[in-house]
Amino acid sequence: MFQRFALAFSLGLMASSVLSGPTSASDRGPLQIYVSKATQTLTVYDGDEVLVTSKVSTGKPGHSTPSGIFSILEKRKYHESNIYSNAPMPFMQRLTWSGIALHEGKVPNYPASHGCVRLPNGFAKTLFSMTERGAHVIITDDPVTPRPISQANLFTPRQPIPAGGLLSDAELRPTKIEASLKPVEVAMNEVLPKTGAAAQLVLEDEPPLRILITRRSQREEVRDVQEMLTELGFDAGATDGVLGSQTLAAIRGYKRWKSIEKDGELLSPRFITELSASAGRDKPLAGQILVRQKFKPVFEAAIGIREPEKGLGTHFLEASHVDRFKGKVDWRSVSIDNHLPAPTLKRLGITEPADDAALFTAEAALARLDIPDDVRAKIETMLSEGSSITISDSGIGPETGDGTDFITVTRTKG
Repeated sequence: MFQRFALAFSLGLMASSVLSGPTSASDRGPLQIYVSKATQTLTVYDGDEVLVTSKVSTGKPGHSTPSGIFSILEKRKYHESNIYSNAPMPFMQRLTWSGIALHEGKVPNYPASHGCVRLPNGFAKTLFSMTERGAHVIITDDPVTPRPISQANLFTPRQPIPAGGLLSDAELRPTKIEASLKPVEVAMNEVLPKTGAAAQLVLEDEPPLRILITRRSQREEVRDVQEMLTELGFDAGATDGVLGSQTLAAIRGYKRWKSIEKDGELLSPRFITELSASAGRDKPLAGQILVRQKFKPVFEAAIGIREPEKGLGTHFLEASHVDRFKGKVDWRSVSIDNHLPAPTLKRLGITEPADDAALFTAEAALARLDIPDDVRAKIETMLSEGSSITISDSGIGPETGDGTDFITVTRTKG
């Protein structure tokens, strides 16, 4: 999350401007950085309020800056490029481990970098002082503006269920209570205070969640297949989501058993349907929700997607003003162009792409999700200031890995 700060900038730059409103620093939520390649500008938002803007220089032809949803992975006041002849990169804020970053550099009025986002002298230092690791950076072609969003499927903060009360497996002393005895000791679970500064402090210290909602990948599908084959007595090997030799042999064995050896693709819909029926399971859900915190995976679970043949689109949402005791939160969102190529659409089973922004909104995507109650409860008891949701059809990209949040790349050229 960004550091809270008073807006007292002395940039002295014609390249950038600061707009400040009456809101006090204590009322500020998480900040977001938006970069538009079309206008070569950067804008920092606090909710709906523009805090600072600047011109930038993104990647030139042949070295395009990727569009998508990123977060700051690393910060260094001085860094030298490992790719381009140790070129200096002052006030570097890394967005990918493959070499994309925000940093100070020459900023003409056109794209001129090797893929990074160059910031003007002075402004780079100012932005560096405003941010912390994990802050979101959204890079798009045309400018986008965050807007408030309200939808019934959005997560609402809740207090953890108290673990108080008598412990059913605790031995009490003495076993017989008489009026003449002194007060007895009773084993109790500790309950966090429901009100007060101590409880509020505990909740505010919870690091923000990074939530990705997407379609199930082949990895999750293979894990299901491995589990079901093993339950039916076929040796599918480890449940690791990898189509290794043991898993392939088990699939072939099941298909011979059911006389469906020639049903086309390896994990065909017919095979999945028949295997699920044999194992006494419902048809696998179409969606997956994954949760990270402090750049590390926390958990993942299957969720339902109604009308899976329709695209969800690509959307980013972030929470602010999270009040766990009142069960209130403000969500803001942006929708990002992400035109998937035909082979990807075929692989995902999408026959109606989410290319019409007027129809495929964040609200429309959320309304089609079926999130199990236990998954919702787990997320809502962990929800905190700056938690975010990315909704994307295209799943986990190659830039997401160890030491990152969920990185969604929507365009690599242009």
